[in-house]
Amino acid sequence: MSAPRDPEELGTTTEPAHAAIADATTLGAVHLTVADLQRSLDYYRTQIGLQVRESGGGEASLGTSERELLHLVEEPGARPADGYSGLYHFALLVPERADLATWIAHAARDRVGLTGMSDHFVSEALYLRDPDGHGIEIYWDRPRSVWEGQVRERMTTLPLDVDAILNELDDPAATQFDGLAEGTVMGHVHLRVAEIAPTVAFYRDVLGFALMAQLGPMAAFLAAGGYHHHFGANTWESSGAPTAPPGSATLRHATVVAPDGAERDRVIARLEHAGAAIEEHPAGPLARDPSGNGLVLTV
Repeated sequence: MSAPRDPEELGTTTEPAHAAIADATTLGAVHLTVADLQRSLDYYRTQIGLQVRESGGGEASLGTSERELLHLVEEPGARPADGYSGLYHFALLVPERADLATWIAHAARDRVGLTGMSDHFVSEALYLRDPDGHGIEIYWDRPRSVWEGQVRERMTTLPLDVDAILNELDDPAATQFDGLAEGTVMGHVHLRVAEIAPTVAFYRDVLGFALMAQLGPMAAFLAAGGYHHHFGANTWESSGAPTAPPGSATLRHATVVAPDGAERDRVIARLEHAGAAIEEHPAGPLARDPSGNGLVLTV
């Protein structure tokens, strides 16, 4: 059987589980290794529409004027990490459908290369890959009242009605693109993992995210606060695979943002009780999932 383009493009099963982590938990910046920082900055500025917030010393912070969304660290000559555990894609959530329409108009006008586009019922999404092969999703959510409590049954894939989205604009061809809209956040992070069962056990039973949907031993989607997913995980390209070797352009870590210090301490306590190693990191305590994917815990 050939693997689908994206595990989010499949129907899912499994009853949602109650999340122990605080409902207000969100995701912060994703940190990546890249082979050529200037090449990446050019791509993320002109193609994706992120602002460079800080740059120097072989590192750069990108996002909007409100928040950091992406942090890049240069390792010259780093090779794409396909086939290993790591990042499948990070997903930038824009506030309104018109914001997605503006981005699509820009992509058509400026010939931005896409790898896919899908209507997931809960959201409408576009997929890309950066020069190092890191996966990117740009999406907006349909109103929560449309899909809340129906993620397991309804999250799927349909062809994306691009014309309907562009109809949000008076004149797509003349719409100016000044970058991703203010209010854009890191909506979710989708990971390549070695196995689904231990991944679910870690994100659900230790961190406390609810299991919203699962596709057997191949993919799972977990969230805080009833969201459709903050974390996705799949084994399509990484079943049984180790972390990427040194010299790879890969995920350094994702960021889990707790609503307050007390909630972060509770999560850390659960990690320590489960025997997980906690590493010191300048941004905060860092834990690794069973596939070696790093998570920094912040407030």
